[in-house]
Amino acid sequence: MKDPKEQEILDRINALVEEEHELRGREETAMLLQAEAERLASIEVQLDRFWDLLRQRRARRDAGQDPDDVSMRPADIVEGYEQ
Repeated sequence: MKDPKEQEILDRINALVEEEHELRGREETAMLLQAEAERLASIEVQLDRFWDLLRQRRARRDAGQDPDDVSMRPADIVEGYEQ
C-alpha cells in the first residue's frame, strides 16, 4: 500500500507534468504568451521541489525514520543542486 502523502505528492507531480507538456507543445509552435512562459518556468521549479520532497520522504523511510519529518525545501536550495 502506498503512503497517502506520497500519493498526494505524485498526483500533484502528474498534474504539473501534464500542464508542462501542454505549455511545451505551445512553446514549440511559438504561440506561448509571456504569462505562459512564466508559468512554465514556475512549473519546472515546482516539479523539482516536489521530486525533492518525494526523495526526502523515501530516503527517511528507507533509513527507518519518519518520512513525515521532512518539508518542502525552498526553491533556491533545490534549484542550486548539481545534476
